Amino acid sequence: MNDITMKVNADEQILGALREDITGEDITTNSVMPTYCAGEVELICKQDGIIAGLTVFERVFHLLDAATEVTFFCKDGDRVSKGERLALVRGDIRVLLSGERTALNYLQRMSGIATYTRAIVDLLQGTRTKLLDTRKTTPNMRVFEKYAVKVGGGCNHRFNLSDGILLKDNHIGAAGGVKQAVAMAKAYAPFVRKIEVEVENLDMLREALEAGADIIMLDNMSVEDMKEAVRLCAGKAETECSGNVTRENVARLVEIGVDYISSGALTHSAPILDLSLKNLHAI
Repeated sequence: MNDITMKVNADEQILGALREDITGEDITTNSVMPTYCAGEVELICKQDGIIAGLTVFERVFHLLDAATEVTFFCKDGDRVSKGERLALVRGDIRVLLSGERTALNYLQRMSGIATYTRAIVDLLQGTRTKLLDTRKTTPNMRVFEKYAVKVGGGCNHRFNLSDGILLKDNHIGAAGGVKQAVAMAKAYAPFVRKIEVEVENLDMLREALEAGADIIMLDNMSVEDMKEAVRLCAGKAETECSGNVTRENVARLVEIGVDYISSGALTHSAPILDLSLKNLHAI
């Protein structure tokens, strides 16, 4: 994330996280460090993985005190190893202590998502299939979590409900059927918008193709039906498969030939990457 993206999309969320952690004062820090004292602390990796969110980590400290200095020894997307020193943070010790948990929460969460994403992307190497995230994100964390997916080598699906048309089962039910839902979307949406339709069987797929859908999402279909769906969609629509896709079971989808695989697990099930701020001392 660059500075403009950070200020426009992230500062409000970061300040909210800081307010959650410091409602009145940091009573522990103020007890042991009542006045200014310059210090430094090291960011240490405690687990192998992919690092993501370094600019967010730095921003936490800058929002507390713009004079804080952060020197990084890696960049987002790098593979990092247990025991590796990733950064050195210098500034008011009170700021280093008060910002520690919030900064680490962001960095550990984002790095965990990037690490999990990279593991699945590696399984798709050699295919034309791209890995997508979903809107199954932590409230108020979407900008960070979707960025982490990209750092891990994945691609972003729509960012929010204003970003694209995806007719799912309940939209289709509300409209009265696939054909009606696609027709209504075409009539309402700007012509530059693609229309994606979620289907659960081949009959729904044929109806969506006939109605002129641009992308077909194959939801929880069998491998055999998905292969047939890809054949039917060739030259007519792009294909995306979804439904309980995880690192453990994605291998079964590799040979199907879909254009995209979407996985909510990237953002709702990725474990954190263990990181720590250590060796704090005055300078």
